[in-house]
Amino acid sequence: MSNQAIEVLKNTFDTCLNEDSGVEYWYARDLQKLLGYDKWDNFKEVIKKAKIACESSGNSVLDHFPDIGKMVDLGSGSKRSIDDIKLTRYACYLIAQNGDPRKEAIAFAQTYFAVQTRKMEIIEQRMAEYERLKSREKLTESEKLLSALAYERGVDDKGFGIIRSRGDQALFGITTKDMKNRLNIPDNKPLADYLPDVTIKAKDLANSMTNHTLKTTNIHGHTDISYEHVKNNTNVRKALTDSNIYPENLPAEEDIKKVERRVKKEEKLITKKSK
Repeated sequence: MSNQAIEVLKNTFDTCLNEDSGVEYWYARDLQKLLGYDKWDNFKEVIKKAKIACESSGNSVLDHFPDIGKMVDLGSGSKRSIDDIKLTRYACYLIAQNGDPRKEAIAFAQTYFAVQTRKMEIIEQRMAEYERLKSREKLTESEKLLSALAYERGVDDKGFGIIRSRGDQALFGITTKDMKNRLNIPDNKPLADYLPDVTIKAKDLANSMTNHTLKTTNIHGHTDISYEHVKNNTNVRKALTDSNIYPENLPAEEDIKKVERRVKKEEKLITKKSK
């Protein structure tokens, strides 16, 4: 396919794009023509296959293929209602994947919607990375506060290490060292830097609960503070396991330090491009 033909097809697909409250969609009747299907009944068979693929992937068919009625002009100047479907970008992608690959427009659409879908995947991935970074920052702050409050209550470095390790064991059901071994984390790296967002948030919540108790009571010494911290981590673990989330079984995530460096690098590139 020539570059000129690709440009024409791209412009045609873009022209038929609609938007409602920031959500992009195409009408199935329009997509039918774009993909070279003369008969609506034939195109509906492709849509049916796409719906099955949508459902099989765990997505809602109603969210991506909502049926609608649409008024169209007749040659006599009157109008009549016809059945149509509002298709999300993902729905269009599935239709292209289930269309006749011999059609040039189908081959183009498969690439067109795959590229656009991949862009959304990248955006979603970046948002998840930012969320995890923010959670890790909050955990660092709650750990600093816990350390400061513990030292005020007569806890030394060794005692604080005991408090942290017992808290981890209550949350994970195994020791910090065993968790590192399970996730293949180097001994000199913090466990939290490799944890998924939900576990980072869990550790932060347990810290915050202990910090609240230290601020509002007069407990002293690493024994009593350790008891309080273990209790809070145990309660957080119960909340997780009640939802069938077992933190010790969740896979390791990418080193948060690498994620942070990548995000900062991308921010610099964005800043340069905007100047």
